Amino acid sequence: MLERLRAAPVEEARAVGLGREHRIAGNGVAGAAPRPATSSTGTLGSTPLKATRRRWLSSRRGIDPGAPGERYQVVVHVDAAVLADADQPGQSVLEGGAHVPAGTSQRLACDAGRVVMQHGRDGRVVEVSTRTRTIPPALRRALQHRDRGCRFPGCGLPFGQGHHVRHWAQGGPTMLSNLALLCRRHHRAVHEEGYQCEREPDGALRFRRPDGRLLPEVPPPPRVPDDPVQLLRARHDAEGLRVHARTACPGWLGERLDVGWAIDVLHPLAQRRDEAAS
Repeated sequence: MLERLRAAPVEEARAVGLGREHRIAGNGVAGAAPRPATSSTGTLGSTPLKATRRRWLSSRRGIDPGAPGERYQVVVHVDAAVLADADQPGQSVLEGGAHVPAGTSQRLACDAGRVVMQHGRDGRVVEVSTRTRTIPPALRRALQHRDRGCRFPGCGLPFGQGHHVRHWAQGGPTMLSNLALLCRRHHRAVHEEGYQCEREPDGALRFRRPDGRLLPEVPPPPRVPDDPVQLLRARHDAEGLRVHARTACPGWLGERLDVGWAIDVLHPLAQRRDEAAS
């Protein structure tokens, strides 16, 4: 089985840098090589540079530059048995031969392009299927609209990756009821760090720590009033507080710390003793 995740390869970035060096060398330098002509694909022109700049600006502004499965060009060869059960024997290797954990392959296969390859007894490929998406684009849009961000408690990043609550390699359906949106960090935590994600009969998601303890839901942040400064001043007036420019100034004048007095004031046993004596 061949899993493909599409993205801008490293060679494109190198081509962008090469194009920039050529342009700098051709700007007003005597004897410099002429500026290369921009091709329709923009290999040495400004198009890849602009694309790289857009991706950089998107990452700096917190804007999702696209679907995760379309930003990478990573090829992973993994046996179907390994996708279904990480403890099963089988291969899980990159195109160049580097081995990767089975949990990593399961995470990548959650939301990727899939090509199924059948091998004969001699190892030769006898059949190759067409490339399909594990999560179709229309279903991904519905998932993004429903979840609005990462579902891991306390996260809420506005973009992420599609996660199969029950992996499709284990028979889980690629349906909205079996999907959840997770950011890259928490998707890795679920697949490779022992965290668990399960859906309750009422449709609610429950996350558990690696030791099995339930992760509590994080309450939503309190609503900020339209005029928080005026509200705070009204509370201070009601409690008789007068806040001025020297309110936060300490009253310490440089004298040495009285350790005994500090312990008597701060230690709970000392406070209880004083209360009993009175």
